[in-house]
Amino acid sequence: MITPKQNGFHFPAEWAKHTATWLSWPHKEASWPGKIDLIFPRYCEFIKILSEGELVRINVKDEQMAAFAKQQLLLQNVDLKQVEFFEFETNDAWCRDHGPAFLINPVTKQKAIVDWGYNAWGGKYPPFDLDDVIPTKIGERFGLPVYHPGIVMEGGSVDFNGAGTLITSTACLLNENRNPALNQQQIEEYLYNYYGVEQVLWVGEGITGDDTDGHIDDTVRFVNEDTVLTVIEENKTDENYQLLQDNLEMLKKMRLINGKQLNIAELPMPDAVIYEDQRLPASYANFYIANNSVIVPTYRCDKDVKALDIIQGCFPERKVVGIDSTDIIWGLGSFHCLSQQEPEV
Repeated sequence: MITPKQNGFHFPAEWAKHTATWLSWPHKEASWPGKIDLIFPRYCEFIKILSEGELVRINVKDEQMAAFAKQQLLLQNVDLKQVEFFEFETNDAWCRDHGPAFLINPVTKQKAIVDWGYNAWGGKYPPFDLDDVIPTKIGERFGLPVYHPGIVMEGGSVDFNGAGTLITSTACLLNENRNPALNQQQIEEYLYNYYGVEQVLWVGEGITGDDTDGHIDDTVRFVNEDTVLTVIEENKTDENYQLLQDNLEMLKKMRLINGKQLNIAELPMPDAVIYEDQRLPASYANFYIANNSVIVPTYRCDKDVKALDIIQGCFPERKVVGIDSTDIIWGLGSFHCLSQQEPEV
């Protein structure tokens, strides 16, 4: 089977120009038990900011769900001319993980999609059959080639510098609930061939409360070709302290393809967000890089401003916007988890 890499495709960095951002409208009450109605104002604020710089394409079950979504969007003064709805029914809202991984070929100006297998983070939240086929449905709708690697992979588990390097975590990709028959080297081969990268870097653990088993988009993010932001816990008694220090030490030892060390910028962790006695995976690293802005989850915490300032320093050409994610994080994810970029060719 010819792979995307053999055909000249690669997965661009998130800061590359987007045609659109894809979302799946939230509707699963079990993801936000007792709180789903509270998330819509902030979710629609997210869409409003996105729509100021690119199209927003939203998966919905049917016309009734689209009508409800439009009603909610109008309450936040969203320009509906910038929003497109697609009747692709989903099980849940986490489009980063079940949505299409868009590839581009800069030579032929073509676009393609990788449809990785999806099993709701190791079979934790069945059913997930509708989510699993979303990339192929979108590929068929737009007449794009769709590649099927045949293994489980989630968009939140990988991050890219756009220059051949991917970063991920052993906690997630080597978890036996994903691809138990594959070892680290075999998984790397899939990453090389289907994301079109040349190098895979590995950190260890994810943060406490993260039900994805350690997605990288809560801990380490590329902000340019040779710089990462990584979250650090300042409180030595916090359960995230040591695992994030261990990740930091790993980052310091890494070298890029050109032999350079990574530039490492440190981002604080917010104060613990606890709801119904559960520690939630609140992290400022779960930001989304849109065409005109960087949208950052905030948590009604005195570290919010510091985090926004640090991220603004990494993106001088974009406006950094904080949106209160205290209710959204009850779903165990935030803005990056909810979105998937469609790059321009």
